[in-house]
Amino acid sequence: MQHDDILRVATYNIHKGVQGIGPARRLEIHNLGLAVEQLDADIVCLQEVRKLHRREAQFFARWPEMPQAEFLAPPGYEAIYRTNATTRHGEHGNAMLSRWPVIDHQHEDMSDHRFEQRGLLHSEIALHGRPVHVVVVHLGLIRASRVRQLAQLQRFIDREVPGDAPLVVAGDFNDWGKTVQHAMAAIGLSGFAGQSHPTFPSRMPMAQLDQIFVRGMEPLSLQVPRGRIWWRMSDHLPLVAECVLPD
Repeated sequence: MQHDDILRVATYNIHKGVQGIGPARRLEIHNLGLAVEQLDADIVCLQEVRKLHRREAQFFARWPEMPQAEFLAPPGYEAIYRTNATTRHGEHGNAMLSRWPVIDHQHEDMSDHRFEQRGLLHSEIALHGRPVHVVVVHLGLIRASRVRQLAQLQRFIDREVPGDAPLVVAGDFNDWGKTVQHAMAAIGLSGFAGQSHPTFPSRMPMAQLDQIFVRGMEPLSLQVPRGRIWWRMSDHLPLVAECVLPD
């Protein structure tokens, strides 16, 4: 197996680059930048990424001047970001960092009710001249909302992604059961067999809320980095997958 045949994908909910609450909260975005680089993934799917936040920028002396997606992108990577939620002080959403050129990208609103603004980010990447599609998602906290959002995701993939094109769907699905696996399997997407890899909460992981699914590729391995440096940076742990591209 050639190294060029293996695609390494990571998904990570970064909790807007800040941990803790109130005056004791701490800025983790600089540590997250080092962490993303250490993951050494070809594609990094990110959720809860700040485009800007005026209040936090005033509170933290080292708040980056550029949007978080661009700040986190390792040298040579392309950063794609689209807003899911607009709040009083700023905006946050999904991002995708790619080692390979991005051909096109689009966003679709997935908000199911006014209390949770959600969305998906779809990118097409040129990997060794072959198109690979990547969909980054962040689903809602309410089960009924997730069921409707999964149906919307299925329709989006059927409409926007060619059936014979390699596809990655990754993100924070907020699902404590098997609803997501069944929904993805219904449209030909495979998870990674074997034991569960809990990612939440990061200090004492109990559930794998973060997932990676692929179509048109062979799932190879799945892992979760662990240890104090990882659980200090976000309330989620990153999930890293390797899969084999078709000949």
